[in-house]
Amino acid sequence: MPGCGYAAADSGKLRAHMRTHSGERPYTCDEPGCGYAAAGNGDLQKHMRTHTGERPFNCDEPGCGYAAAESGPLKRHMRTHTGERPYACDVPGCGYAAARFDLLKAHIRTHTGERPYACDMPGCGYAATESGALKAHMRTHTRVRPYACDAPGCGYASAGSGTLKVHMRIHTEERPYTCDVPGCGYAAAQSCGLKRHMRTHLIPEA
Repeated sequence: MPGCGYAAADSGKLRAHMRTHSGERPYTCDEPGCGYAAAGNGDLQKHMRTHTGERPFNCDEPGCGYAAAESGPLKRHMRTHTGERPYACDVPGCGYAAARFDLLKAHIRTHTGERPYACDMPGCGYAATESGALKAHMRTHTRVRPYACDAPGCGYASAGSGTLKVHMRIHTEERPYTCDVPGCGYAAAQSCGLKRHMRTHLIPEA
């Protein structure tokens, strides 16, 4: 195909590639009502795991238990153990790096100001840099709160997992945001609490 440049080591791979141009999808899912069709047998095999629940790619970190239907998600998961962040922001002075390309893509929008995920509720005007943030925002309209606290007798539930995480510190008394002023020892459960506290160290102007 003009301008493509693809080359394969064998004819089978070339034939499969040509279907990306022709749109042909001869490998069909036989699950009733599914309708999925793929250009290659390998893609169909991966799809079939969405029906069977098979997860043959296992994390070998002791005690982890993570398993994936494909090798790609396992590779990304392993970075949660290794700390590897291969996707780096190229904005001068930024220093941000991510374990996944989609996270880097969302981060870049904090520099460009792009917010492609817009709320469609009349009069709202909210827009987000990533789809997950929009999904969480929509719960402010629907009042759905799927993230529930499991502390006995609490009953708290939130629209976002991050909000629940902050709430759980009420029970655990975790205070991860610490003041770095020598001798202070203050610590807060939320970054905004630390930010307010830091103002107590500001020296008033004469």
